[in-house]
Amino acid sequence: MIEILNSTLLDRAKDTGALVADILQTLRSRTAVGTNLLDIDRWTQAMILEAEAQSCYVDYAPSFGRGPFGHYVCTAVNDAVLHGRPYDYALADGDLLTLDLAVSRGGVAADAAISFLVGDARPAESVAMIETTERALAAGIAAAGPGARIGDLSHAIGTVLDAAGYAINTEFGGHGIGSTMHQDPHVANSGRPGRGYRLRPGLLLALEPWIMADTAQLVTDPDGWTLRSATGCRTAHSEHTIAITEDGAEILTLPSR
Repeated sequence: MIEILNSTLLDRAKDTGALVADILQTLRSRTAVGTNLLDIDRWTQAMILEAEAQSCYVDYAPSFGRGPFGHYVCTAVNDAVLHGRPYDYALADGDLLTLDLAVSRGGVAADAAISFLVGDARPAESVAMIETTERALAAGIAAAGPGARIGDLSHAIGTVLDAAGYAINTEFGGHGIGSTMHQDPHVANSGRPGRGYRLRPGLLLALEPWIMADTAQLVTDPDGWTLRSATGCRTAHSEHTIAITEDGAEILTLPSR
Protein backbone atom coordinates (compact mmCIF):
# COMPACT_ATOMS: atom_id res chain seq x y z
CA MET A 1 0.00 0.00 0.00
CA ILE A 2 1.20 3.50 -0.88
CA GLU A 3 -0.49 6.40 0.92
CA ILE A 4 -0.62 10.01 -0.21
CA LEU A 5 -1.39 12.28 2.76
CA ASN A 6 -3.55 15.40 2.62
CA SER A 7 -2.55 18.68 4.27
CA THR A 8 -4.24 17.82 7.58
CA LEU A 9 -2.41 14.51 7.87
CA LEU A 10 0.87 16.12 6.80
CA ASP A 11 0.57 18.56 9.70
CA ARG A 12 0.08 15.60 12.02
CA ALA A 13 3.09 13.89 10.47
CA LYS A 14 5.23 16.93 11.25
CA ASP A 15 4.06 16.80 14.86
CA THR A 16 4.85 13.09 15.14
CA GLY A 17 8.21 13.53 13.44
CA ALA A 18 9.26 16.24 15.90
CA LEU A 19 8.21 13.99 18.79
CA VAL A 20 10.35 11.11 17.49
CA ALA A 21 13.34 13.42 17.04
CA ASP A 22 12.92 14.98 20.49
CA ILE A 23 12.74 11.58 22.18
CA LEU A 24 15.86 10.39 20.35
CA GLN A 25 17.80 13.51 21.34
CA THR A 26 16.70 13.15 24.97
CA LEU A 27 17.78 9.51 24.98
CA ARG A 28 21.15 10.46 23.52
CA SER A 29 21.69 13.15 26.16
CA ARG A 30 20.86 10.70 28.98
CA THR A 31 22.98 7.84 27.66
CA ALA A 32 26.42 7.43 29.23
CA VAL A 33 28.91 4.76 30.18
CA GLY A 34 27.04 2.37 32.46
CA THR A 35 23.57 3.11 31.07
CA ASN A 36 21.56 -0.09 30.71
CA LEU A 37 19.70 -0.76 27.47
CA LEU A 38 16.60 -1.67 29.47
CA ASP A 39 16.68 1.77 31.12
CA ILE A 40 16.73 3.37 27.65
CA ASP A 41 13.66 1.32 26.78
CA ARG A 42 11.87 2.41 29.98
CA TRP A 43 12.71 6.07 29.36
CA THR A 44 11.31 5.73 25.84
CA GLN A 45 8.09 4.17 27.10
CA ALA A 46 7.59 6.98 29.61
CA MET A 47 8.11 9.72 27.01
CA ILE A 48 5.76 8.08 24.48
CA LEU A 49 3.02 7.68 27.07
CA GLU A 50 3.49 11.21 28.37
CA ALA A 51 3.02 12.50 24.80
CA GLU A 52 -0.18 10.46 24.46
CA ALA A 53 1.36 8.66 21.51
CA GLN A 54 1.63 4.99 20.58
CA SER A 55 4.65 2.78 20.06
CA CYS A 56 4.96 1.21 16.62
CA TYR A 57 7.18 -1.54 18.07
CA VAL A 58 5.61 -3.11 21.18
CA ASP A 59 3.03 -5.19 19.31
CA TYR A 60 4.93 -5.30 16.01
CA ALA A 61 5.04 -8.90 14.76
CA PRO A 62 6.13 -9.11 11.08
CA SER A 63 7.00 -12.35 9.32
CA PHE A 64 10.75 -11.83 9.81
CA GLY A 65 10.55 -11.41 13.61
CA ARG A 66 9.78 -13.89 16.37
CA GLY A 67 6.51 -12.82 17.92
CA PRO A 68 5.79 -9.25 19.07
CA PHE A 69 8.91 -7.09 19.48
CA GLY A 70 7.80 -6.25 23.00
CA HIS A 71 9.89 -3.08 23.50
CA TYR A 72 9.62 0.64 22.74
CA VAL A 73 12.92 1.38 20.98
CA CYS A 74 15.52 -0.57 19.01
CA THR A 75 18.94 -0.53 20.71
CA ALA A 76 21.70 -1.91 18.47
CA VAL A 77 25.23 -2.04 19.95
CA ASN A 78 28.48 -2.38 17.96
CA ASP A 79 27.98 -5.37 15.60
CA ALA A 80 24.16 -5.15 15.87
CA VAL A 81 22.64 -2.91 13.21
CA LEU A 82 18.88 -3.44 12.82
CA HIS A 83 15.96 -4.41 15.08
CA GLY A 84 18.17 -4.43 18.17
CA ARG A 85 16.04 -5.79 21.00
CA PRO A 86 16.90 -4.16 24.34
CA TYR A 87 18.41 -6.52 26.93
CA ASP A 88 20.29 -6.34 30.23
CA TYR A 89 23.53 -4.73 29.06
CA ALA A 90 25.43 -1.77 30.55
CA LEU A 91 27.06 0.37 27.86
CA ALA A 92 30.85 0.67 27.87
CA ASP A 93 33.14 3.51 26.83
CA GLY A 94 33.48 3.51 23.04
CA ASP A 95 30.40 1.40 22.31
CA LEU A 96 28.68 2.35 19.05
CA LEU A 97 24.97 2.59 19.81
CA THR A 98 22.13 2.93 17.31
CA LEU A 99 18.70 3.99 18.54
CA ASP A 100 15.84 3.42 16.10
CA LEU A 101 12.41 4.76 17.05
CA ALA A 102 9.00 4.73 15.40
CA VAL A 103 5.96 6.36 17.02
CA SER A 104 2.39 7.05 15.92
CA ARG A 105 0.30 10.02 17.04
CA GLY A 106 -2.86 11.46 15.52
CA GLY A 107 -3.05 8.47 13.20
CA VAL A 108 0.32 9.13 11.51
CA ALA A 109 3.67 7.44 12.16
CA ALA A 110 7.24 8.72 11.93
CA ASP A 111 10.50 6.77 12.06
CA ALA A 112 14.11 7.84 12.66
CA ALA A 113 17.45 6.42 13.79
CA ILE A 114 20.71 7.84 15.12
CA SER A 115 24.10 6.22 15.70
CA PHE A 116 26.60 7.65 18.20
CA LEU A 117 29.55 6.68 20.38
CA VAL A 118 29.11 6.28 24.11
CA GLY A 119 31.55 7.93 26.50
CA ASP A 120 34.82 9.60 25.52
CA ALA A 121 36.44 7.04 23.20
CA ARG A 122 36.28 7.92 19.51
CA PRO A 123 37.47 4.96 17.37
CA ALA A 124 38.26 6.43 13.96
CA GLU A 125 36.58 3.66 12.00
CA SER A 126 33.36 4.06 13.98
CA VAL A 127 33.34 7.83 13.51
CA ALA A 128 33.84 7.35 9.76
CA MET A 129 30.99 4.85 9.54
CA ILE A 130 28.54 7.13 11.33
CA GLU A 131 29.52 10.09 9.17
CA THR A 132 29.16 7.99 6.01
CA THR A 133 25.58 6.98 6.82
CA GLU A 134 24.71 10.60 7.61
CA ARG A 135 26.17 11.78 4.27
CA ALA A 136 24.34 9.02 2.41
CA LEU A 137 21.08 10.01 4.11
CA ALA A 138 21.61 13.64 3.12
CA ALA A 139 22.27 12.57 -0.47
CA GLY A 140 19.08 10.51 -0.59
CA ILE A 141 17.03 13.41 0.75
CA ALA A 142 18.62 15.80 -1.76
CA ALA A 143 17.57 13.48 -4.59
CA ALA A 144 13.94 13.38 -3.43
CA GLY A 145 11.20 15.56 -4.84
CA PRO A 146 8.08 15.43 -7.01
CA GLY A 147 8.77 13.55 -10.21
CA ALA A 148 11.89 11.81 -8.92
CA ARG A 149 11.86 8.03 -8.87
CA ILE A 150 12.72 5.67 -6.04
CA GLY A 151 15.76 4.51 -7.98
CA ASP A 152 17.12 8.07 -7.94
CA LEU A 153 17.13 8.05 -4.13
CA SER A 154 18.61 4.56 -3.94
CA HIS A 155 21.32 5.50 -6.41
CA ALA A 156 22.23 8.65 -4.46
CA ILE A 157 22.48 6.74 -1.19
CA GLY A 158 24.40 3.85 -2.72
CA THR A 159 26.88 6.13 -4.47
CA VAL A 160 27.99 7.57 -1.13
CA LEU A 161 28.20 4.17 0.58
CA ASP A 162 30.05 2.57 -2.32
CA ALA A 163 32.54 5.46 -2.63
CA ALA A 164 33.38 5.03 1.04
CA GLY A 165 34.19 1.37 0.42
CA TYR A 166 31.28 -0.34 2.15
CA ALA A 167 29.44 -3.39 0.86
CA ILE A 168 25.70 -2.72 0.57
CA ASN A 169 22.95 -5.03 1.76
CA THR A 170 19.67 -4.35 -0.08
CA GLU A 171 17.47 -6.78 1.88
CA PHE A 172 16.50 -4.09 4.40
CA GLY A 173 16.25 -0.39 3.58
CA GLY A 174 13.95 2.59 3.55
CA HIS A 175 10.20 2.42 3.13
CA GLY A 176 6.97 4.29 2.78
CA ILE A 177 5.29 5.36 5.99
CA GLY A 178 1.95 6.90 6.95
CA SER A 179 -0.92 5.46 8.96
CA THR A 180 1.33 2.45 9.57
CA MET A 181 5.08 2.22 10.09
CA HIS A 182 6.10 0.04 7.13
CA GLN A 183 4.50 0.58 3.73
CA ASP A 184 5.43 0.48 0.08
CA PRO A 185 7.52 1.57 -1.68
CA HIS A 186 10.72 -0.13 -0.56
CA VAL A 187 13.77 2.14 -0.86
CA ALA A 188 16.89 0.03 -1.25
CA ASN A 189 20.24 1.54 -0.29
CA SER A 190 21.55 0.99 -3.80
CA GLY A 191 19.78 1.15 -7.13
CA ARG A 192 19.55 2.43 -10.68
CA PRO A 193 18.43 6.00 -11.34
CA GLY A 194 15.27 6.56 -13.34
CA ARG A 195 13.66 3.35 -12.11
CA GLY A 196 10.77 2.63 -9.76
CA TYR A 197 7.81 4.52 -8.35
CA ARG A 198 7.54 8.21 -9.24
CA LEU A 199 7.33 10.41 -6.13
CA ARG A 200 4.27 12.61 -5.53
CA PRO A 201 3.57 15.43 -3.06
CA GLY A 202 2.06 14.01 0.12
CA LEU A 203 4.14 10.82 0.09
CA LEU A 204 6.11 10.06 3.26
CA LEU A 205 9.33 8.06 3.10
CA ALA A 206 11.64 6.80 5.82
CA LEU A 207 15.14 6.71 4.33
CA GLU A 208 17.70 4.68 6.26
CA PRO A 209 21.21 3.98 4.99
CA TRP A 210 23.05 1.46 7.16
CA ILE A 211 26.40 -0.24 6.76
CA MET A 212 28.69 -2.88 8.22
CA ALA A 213 32.43 -2.37 8.23
CA ASP A 214 33.56 -5.40 6.23
CA THR A 215 30.56 -7.44 5.11
CA ALA A 216 27.08 -7.24 3.60
CA GLN A 217 25.87 -10.42 5.33
CA LEU A 218 23.55 -10.38 8.33
CA VAL A 219 22.92 -12.98 11.03
CA THR A 220 19.96 -13.11 13.43
CA ASP A 221 20.34 -13.35 17.19
CA PRO A 222 18.62 -16.12 19.17
CA ASP A 223 16.08 -13.47 20.25
CA GLY A 224 14.66 -13.75 16.73
CA TRP A 225 14.96 -10.00 16.12
CA THR A 226 18.41 -8.47 16.44
CA LEU A 227 20.35 -8.43 13.16
CA ARG A 228 24.15 -8.39 13.40
CA SER A 229 27.08 -8.34 11.00
CA ALA A 230 28.09 -11.88 10.08
CA THR A 231 31.75 -11.13 10.86
CA GLY A 232 31.23 -9.34 14.17
CA CYS A 233 32.35 -6.02 12.69
CA ARG A 234 30.87 -2.68 13.75
CA THR A 235 27.86 -1.11 12.08
CA ALA A 236 26.10 2.26 11.76
CA HIS A 237 22.61 3.42 10.78
CA SER A 238 20.99 6.83 10.15
CA GLU A 239 17.34 7.50 9.32
CA HIS A 240 14.90 10.36 8.74
CA THR A 241 11.25 10.48 7.75
CA ILE A 242 10.68 12.95 4.91
CA ALA A 243 7.61 14.33 3.18
CA ILE A 244 7.58 14.93 -0.56
CA THR A 245 6.39 18.49 -1.19
CA GLU A 246 5.61 20.55 -4.28
CA ASP A 247 9.14 21.97 -4.12
CA GLY A 248 11.26 19.03 -2.96
CA ALA A 249 11.44 17.15 0.32
CA GLU A 250 10.97 18.22 3.95
CA ILE A 251 12.66 16.41 6.83
CA LEU A 252 10.02 15.70 9.47
CA THR A 253 12.20 14.07 12.13
CA LEU A 254 14.17 17.13 13.23
CA PRO A 255 14.12 18.14 16.92
CA SER A 256 11.66 20.89 17.86
CA ARG A 257 14.24 22.49 20.15
